[in-house]
Amino acid sequence: MKLSELAARTGARVEGSSLDIDIEGAAGLDEARPGQVTFLANPRYTPRLKTTQASAIFLGESVDLGRDDIVGLRAKDAYLAYTRALRLFHPEPTVAPGIHPSAVIDPSARVAENVFVGACSVVGAGTEIRARVQIYPNVTIYDSVTIGKDSVVHSGAVIRERSQIGERVVIHNNVVVGCDGFGYAKDEQQHWLKIPQTGRVVIEDDVEIGAGTTIDRASVGESRIGRGAKIDNLVQIGHSCTVGEDTLLCAQVGLAGSSHIGDRVVLAGQAGVAGHLTIGDDAVLTAKSATSHDVPPGKVISGIPAFNNKDWLRSTAAFRRLGEMQRTLRELQRRLLKLEGAVLKGGGGSLSRTEDPL
Repeated sequence: MKLSELAARTGARVEGSSLDIDIEGAAGLDEARPGQVTFLANPRYTPRLKTTQASAIFLGESVDLGRDDIVGLRAKDAYLAYTRALRLFHPEPTVAPGIHPSAVIDPSARVAENVFVGACSVVGAGTEIRARVQIYPNVTIYDSVTIGKDSVVHSGAVIRERSQIGERVVIHNNVVVGCDGFGYAKDEQQHWLKIPQTGRVVIEDDVEIGAGTTIDRASVGESRIGRGAKIDNLVQIGHSCTVGEDTLLCAQVGLAGSSHIGDRVVLAGQAGVAGHLTIGDDAVLTAKSATSHDVPPGKVISGIPAFNNKDWLRSTAAFRRLGEMQRTLRELQRRLLKLEGAVLKGGGGSLSRTEDPL
C-alpha cells in the first residue's frame, strides 16, 4: 500500500514529500522493520525513535521526530491512526458459508442461506440466525434465540433460551449468555427455594464479549448490554443488569444483580459493583475497586470501599508513610514527657492545654 493511501485511510497527514513509499505492514517501535509503519503515543517511549527501523511512524502534531530517514505521519490521535492501519493490514478472517454435516439444527429454526455453522454445533427450536452469521464448532444455541447479521459466535459458547443478539456482535470462546440468574428465597424450613428465571438477555449491536464471560438473564424482564460495549474475559454480569453504550468492563469485573452501568463507563480489572446500584455516565472505577454506593456521572473512584480517586491517592501515599509517622509520634511523645518532667521538677506544675511544649 502506498504511503499516500495509508495516510488517507487512517486520517493522517504525511510530513514531507515521500508519498510513494510502499508500506507492507504495521508493528510496534521495537519490532517494526523497513517497509512497515509504527507509532508513538506514549512519551515514555520517545527514546526508541532513535532505534526503530520502521519506514514511517504515526506521531502527534507536536512530537519532534528528530530523524530524516523515517517519514512522519501526523495525526491528532497517533494510536487511533495506528489501530486503523493494523485493521487495514489484518482484516477479520472470513469463512465460506455452509453447514457442517455434524451440526444439529432444529427443523423450526430459521437459518439464512449465507450462514456458517461449524461441526457439532446445535441450534434450537424457534431460533433465527440471520445473514452472514458465523457459528464456529461446538456452539450450543438454545430455543427461541435471535442472532443478528454479521455476528460471530466462537467455539464453546452457549447462548441460552430467549436471548437476543444484535448485529456485528462478537462472542468469544466459552461465553455463556442467558444462564439462570442467582435468585433464591428462603422457605419456612430455612431452605433455599429457587426463583424461576423467566427473563432474557439482550445484546445490542457492535458488542464484543471476551472469553469465559457470563451474562445472567433476569428473573423477569431483561438484562441488557448496550450498543458498542466491550466486555473483557472472565466478567460476571448478574441478573437484571444494564450496561450502557460504549462502556468497557475489564477482566474479572463483577456486577451484582440489578446493577445499572451508564454510558462510556470504565470498570478496570477486578472492579466490583454491589447490587441495585447506579454508576453514572463516564464514571471510572480503577482496578480492584469495589463500590457499595451509587457513583455520580464522571466520577473517578478507587479503593475498597471506593471513594474519590484523588483522596484515595493521598490516602495510599500516607499509608506508605505510617511507619515513619509512628516513629515521629513516639519521638514527640518522648520529648513531651521529658518537658513535662522538667516542669514538674521545677515546681511549675503540669503544662496547661494552651501551652505549646515544642
